[in-house]
Amino acid sequence: MVEQKSEQYIVRYGSVRLLGLFTSRLRGNAHRGDDVIVRTKRGTEWGEVLCVATERAIGFLESPQVEGRILRFPTAEDYETKDECQAKEESEFVEAGRLIKECKLPMQLVDVEHLFGGELLVVYFVAEKRVDFRELVKVLKAELKIRIVMRHIGVRDEALLLADYGDCGKPVCCNTHLTEKPPVSMKMAKVQKASLDPNKISGRCGRLKCCLRYEYDTYQEFKRELPQIGAEVVTREGQGKVVSHEIISRQVVVVYEDRRRIVTSLQDIVSVIKKKPGAKKKSAKPAEQQTTLTETESDSAESSSVPAERDKTGN
Repeated sequence: MVEQKSEQYIVRYGSVRLLGLFTSRLRGNAHRGDDVIVRTKRGTEWGEVLCVATERAIGFLESPQVEGRILRFPTAEDYETKDECQAKEESEFVEAGRLIKECKLPMQLVDVEHLFGGELLVVYFVAEKRVDFRELVKVLKAELKIRIVMRHIGVRDEALLLADYGDCGKPVCCNTHLTEKPPVSMKMAKVQKASLDPNKISGRCGRLKCCLRYEYDTYQEFKRELPQIGAEVVTREGQGKVVSHEIISRQVVVVYEDRRRIVTSLQDIVSVIKKKPGAKKKSAKPAEQQTTLTETESDSAESSSVPAERDKTGN
């Protein structure tokens, strides 16, 4: 008997759209978009195949370790079970909200996730401070007869769970293709000459839109090629001063000596005869004068920039 070859696939699963590497011994190949039943560390779950696990695809995952195994393609009974789980989630959400109010806990219920296999109920919530929810877990477990995991999430994760469409008219990025949420700053909006009105550049989570990060590196690269604002340049039109940038088109606005104001392409600049007034080159500090973090300070800085997030499980 010939042993069936074990394939590997990238699968998306869970309410927060987790990605993982899964092995499979399915009869027949799985394709992008196929629904599958998978076994993960949490239990039996519903998943969606994204692609075959090539070396390049695995490189995009946070961890190259195998997350679990694809059990089978779903049957008609599995689809009925999935609908039953969704119906249970609605009633469990209402019950969890009621118990949170009764316990008078300073937390806001966001969503609940009932695993396909029925082994676990994940309760997602937001709170400004740490919450002692041990008593709540006991009551929930007694009422719902299922193992409970409480998950404290941030406002961006709340948008991932609840948001639908963004201002652009398309599904929100965090609920479609984004696997990470990189930091976004007002500096990115300024460089791209976007509106600085928070109401116009904030996403459904109330934070700066993730899409401001997409082209920032390109803007930075193009900006480095352009003369600084205030620099004196010589172009085919004569000599003038750079007063503003058109970064994405690689152009600058130059005011000439005769007060003409002309948008000039980078290739039309013959030379930069005077850099921005007051601009000085940064001199490197001698080795003995350079300050470095101690081992303790380095560890502290790293831990403060990435806050730990813990799950509490009631057994």
